[in-house]
Parts: sequence; structure tokens; C-alpha cells
Amino acid sequence: MRTWRRSAEPYLFIMPSLVLKLVFGVYPILWALRFMFYDYKGYGEPVFSGLANFERLMRDKLFWESVLNTFVYAGGKLLFTIPLALVLAVILNGKLRGRQLLRGVYFMPTVVSTAVMSVVFYIIFNSYNGLLNQVLKMTTVISEPLDWLGTDLAMFTAILVAAWGAIGNNMLLFLAGLQGIPKDVLESAEIDGANSWQRFRYITVPMLGPVLQIIMMLAIITALKGYESIMVLTGGGPAGKTEVMYLYMYKLLFPVSTGESIPQDIGYGSAVGFVSAIIVGLITAAYFYYSKKTSRIY
Repeated sequence: MRTWRRSAEPYLFIMPSLVLKLVFGVYPILWALRFMFYDYKGYGEPVFSGLANFERLMRDKLFWESVLNTFVYAGGKLLFTIPLALVLAVILNGKLRGRQLLRGVYFMPTVVSTAVMSVVFYIIFNSYNGLLNQVLKMTTVISEPLDWLGTDLAMFTAILVAAWGAIGNNMLLFLAGLQGIPKDVLESAEIDGANSWQRFRYITVPMLGPVLQIIMMLAIITALKGYESIMVLTGGGPAGKTEVMYLYMYKLLFPVSTGESIPQDIGYGSAVGFVSAIIVGLITAAYFYYSKKTSRIY
């Protein structure tokens, strides 16, 4: 009896987490997988439709435009986030006065709600009375307000906001990797005459290889799945220029909460979510394959 109790105790401790995972994680996925094959608008009885939702998706121009926008958004976010996070980590890993405070300041955006952060940036980038346009006009940088959330600049603005929120987390991961590099290796290189750039290029970056692979993997997945800030800033507009995959799925499942006039379509939205997950999975798998082949250089 005592032996049984000892063997059961670990499972009893993890039971609450396991139940929550099944109820809020596994069950919704199974629910969505079922309704992919149904014509279900959120009311009435679901009607089995086979592969009709996927046939509709293949002809859906808006969805494939959202896929392209997702790649642009994710690529731009990574282009800003990863280099800046690495530079900040290197600076704050050195003997800089007040570096502990600065680490906290740069990490702070990570713990701020994405919705709240996006609302603040919406006020800043507002085309008519936004703070940024007012400052630029006061300093005579511009003569007319720029339409930061308009057709030409909306995606660039969304990328900037997303990068601002993600730099702190990546910086922290880079810091952990930098602090794992033996100091005697860098000191030996300095004694041998290597300057700061050479130590960074030939020692720091290669030894950060395994950490960089993990950071890139997490950053790619997060960027491809991100849509919250875009939903607040532009709602996918103007004219679908910032529509991304998961925002499109959200609009189909919860159109009322986004103020959309499109009708709710849970069946088609589930199919869109499934295909979007497949696309993210394929890109992640391709990155795993590529990083595994190149890991021998580290």
C-alpha cells in the first residue's frame, strides 16, 4: 500500500496541470479538427461537407495574400529583432555602469500586454493627431503628417511595434548564452592580439551557435503566429495589406470581436487554422533541417 502511494504521488501532483492541458489544449484542437469537415456557421446543426472547406481555401485569394503578408511580417520582425537583441546583449554583458537597470528596462516590454502596448503605439502612430507626427512636424522633419497606418507604411509600422515587444526576450536569451562563454577563451584571444571585432566574429558568434539556433527557432514560430498587435493597429487593413494568417482565422471564428462584417464561419475558420499550422510546421521543420546541417560549423 505504501509503495503504491509513493508511486502515485507524482501523478497526483501533475494531475491538475494535465487536466487543464487536456481541457484547454487538446480538446479545442480535436474540436477544430472535427469542424474542418463541416459547414458550421456557429448556429444550427453542423452539416458534413467533406473537403469543401479546403477546396474553398485553395481558391481564397485573401488567404494566400495573408500567407504572403505573414512571411513579410515575420521576415521583417526577425531582421530587426535578432541583430538588435544580440547587440544589446553584448553591450549589457560588458562592464557598463547601471547595466542591471538597463537589462530590466529593455526586458520590460516583454511583460507588457500586447494589446495594451499596441494601443499605446496606435496613439503614437495615429495619422491625424499622433504623437510621432506632432514631434516630426515640430522639428520640421516633415511638413505634412505621415500616414503610418496607411497603405504604404502600415506593414513597416506593425513590424516596428512587434520588434519593440520582442527584443527584450531575445536579448535575455543571448545574455544567457554570452555568460556561458568561458572568459579565459576571450582573454587568451585578447592576449594574442585580437581586437574586439575579431573576438566577437571568431569566438563569440561561433560559441553562441547552439543558443542562436534555439533563439531563431522560437523567434520564427512566434513571428509566424503573431497577429495581436496587427489586430489592434490596423485590423488587417488597409485593403488587407497587413492581413496575416492567424488574424484571418480569428476574424472567421470571432468576427464580432474584431468589428468585421464578414459572417462567422467556424468550419472554414478551422480549416484555415489547420492549414496555417501546417505552413508554420513546415517552415519550422525546414529550419530544423538546415540548422542541423550547419551545426557542424559551431
